[in-house]
Parts: sequence; C-alpha cells; structure tokens
Amino acid sequence: SGACTGCGETPYLKLLSQQLGDRLLVANATGCSSIYGGNLPTTPWTTDAAGRGPAWANSLFEDNAEFGLGMRLAVDNHEAAARGLVGELATEIGPLAADILDADQSDEIGIAAQRDRVEQLHGWLKAHPGPLSDRLQTLARYLVKRSVWLIGGDGWAYDIGFGGVDHVLASGRDVNMLVLDTEVYSNTGGQTSKATPRAAIAKFSAGGKATAKKDLGMIAMAYGDVYVAHIAMGANMTQTVKAMTEAAAHPGPSLVIAYSPCIAHGIDMSDMMGHQKMAADSGYWPLYRYDPHREADGDHALLLDSRKPTKTFKEFAMTEARFAMVARINPDVADELMELAQRDIDDRWHLYEQMVEVERTARFGILDEGDH
Repeated sequence: SGACTGCGETPYLKLLSQQLGDRLLVANATGCSSIYGGNLPTTPWTTDAAGRGPAWANSLFEDNAEFGLGMRLAVDNHEAAARGLVGELATEIGPLAADILDADQSDEIGIAAQRDRVEQLHGWLKAHPGPLSDRLQTLARYLVKRSVWLIGGDGWAYDIGFGGVDHVLASGRDVNMLVLDTEVYSNTGGQTSKATPRAAIAKFSAGGKATAKKDLGMIAMAYGDVYVAHIAMGANMTQTVKAMTEAAAHPGPSLVIAYSPCIAHGIDMSDMMGHQKMAADSGYWPLYRYDPHREADGDHALLLDSRKPTKTFKEFAMTEARFAMVARINPDVADELMELAQRDIDDRWHLYEQMVEVERTARFGILDEGDH
C-alpha cells in the first residue's frame, strides 16, 4: 500500500474490502489513507476474480462527509429509478421482475442471489431493446445493494471536518463512517488534533496536551439512531469483525472508531497489535458497540466488550515516547498530567458502566442495593 511499515490503519481497510468487496463505495478524506490509498500509478485497492472491486474517490478534509453523503444520495436515486423501470417492464420481464424487487439483501447470500438475477435481467434487456430497456440497462447494477463508507483520520472526523461529520450523522441516511484514529495529524507531521489524549506530546502541545480527548463516540450516541463502535483489532479481532458487520447492516448512520497506532506515537511498530491490546487492558481504549436497534431483540443498546481495566494508564503510557518524553522534559508536570489522564479513563469507564446500568434498570426495574 505504500503506508509506513506496521501502520495501524491499513489492516482495517483490508478487512473492510474483504467483507464488502465490489459493493464498497469509499469517500476518502485527505490524509494518510488517501495518500497510500491512491498513490498512482499504483493502488492497493484491487479487483476480485470476476474483475469487480471497490469504488474509491478522494475528497478534502473539510467536506468528505458531505462528499460521501452525495454518493449515498446518488446511489439511492439510481436504485429508485431502476426499480421504477423494472416495475414498468414487469409484465414483459415476467416473474424475474418480482424476484428482483422483493429480494432480501440483508446478507451476502441474498446479495449474491440478487447479483445473479441482475445478470439474468441484463440478458433479457439485451434481447428486448427499446427506450425503457436501454435506460434500465445503464441502471440495473444499482439493484444490487451498495455500502457507502466515509473514511478518514481523526484530523478529519474530530477536527477539520467535524461539522460535516455531525451533519451526516444527523441525516438519518444509510452511510457508514470509519475513523482511523491515530490521535494526531499523522500525514502532515504529527500535529495535535482534538483526538490527541491528555499528557501526549505532539506539535502544538510540546509540553504534553493539557486537555482531555474529545469523545466522538458519545457525541454520536446522543442522536439515538446512530450505530457506534469503538474497536481495536489487536485487542479483540472478533469484536472488530462484528462491529464492521453490524455497522454495514445498520439501516441508518454508523460510526466506527478504530484505534490505529502510528509511528508518531513512538512505539515499536512490529508489536502494533500487542500494543492495541495493552491500550484496551488499561482502559485507555475501551471496546464497545452501541446499536440503537438492539433493544428490540431484548439486549442492551450499549455493549461493553472490554473487561474492567487491569493495567494503569501509566503502565501503558510509559511504553510510548509521546507520553514518556513528558516525564523526561518536566517530571512534575508529567505526574500531574498522568494523574489527570488516569482520572479521564476512570470517569469515562464509570460513565459507560452507568449507561449500561441505567438501561438495565429502565428495562427490567432492577435496582442495585442502596438505590432509591
């Protein structure tokens, strides 16, 4: 791909392409992922044995969310036009028309079956030329379900493009966002972003960032109809695959925030996956999935996929140069920032636990001892 050796971002994109294949439409914000994703004349995005593959396009930091939403609207309108034409030609097409219009595309088996039907439709259209047939010939591929993903780094999602991200999350449209969170502006040299955690050194926070990291997942959860997942492949591969699958299947907006260690963190990138596990074990990167539709199936909307922290933040932080450098530069400030960063972790974990408990109490009327 041309990415840095050990890059924490690329495994998520590889997984996404394997899961969705040629149904994947990517709107990619400018950043590392757009550089190694479109480093022409070569590209890491490829085709399958049938010659089909993902569709990818790059946009700017500030408007990638809107750019991707435009893709979704275009796909939806093309699909609606195609379905309308199938309906108009239904009498001539025969039973195949009803099969196409009523197809269940909720899983890969259903999508593969729909693709076969569309191939049959193309054959019929070629054998029966005419104004409607010719028009449907150009639109028939949209009868196979597409999955639109808005992809970029934390500089896009938390910071420069956040206004657009928020707008799209509030749209109710079936779009998916994958945030490759390196917690710093990686591609432009390691500047602080709103995803940079407290106590970390980066450009523009050379003495250690004094404020806490923005909780993008919590902001998205507040809408009530957005699927949200916090994942780390090296910490829990099963949870990562489940989250990506659930996000793609969710009928409204989804947001997947993926922990992506970077060379800017000052770690041994050959142990990038093990480092992700330590981040989860310390509570620094909690794993969770929030599905607003899960309650209908008798489960919690918010599932905490991490165990309670078994390591302190300091144990984790001292393995990264971005935190350890503060202790060498100014030990007194470092101790204070470490203490505040640990409090951030404790408070966030307690909040998530409370959310699960409040939901459990509201649904089942179960009160812990001492509650009134």
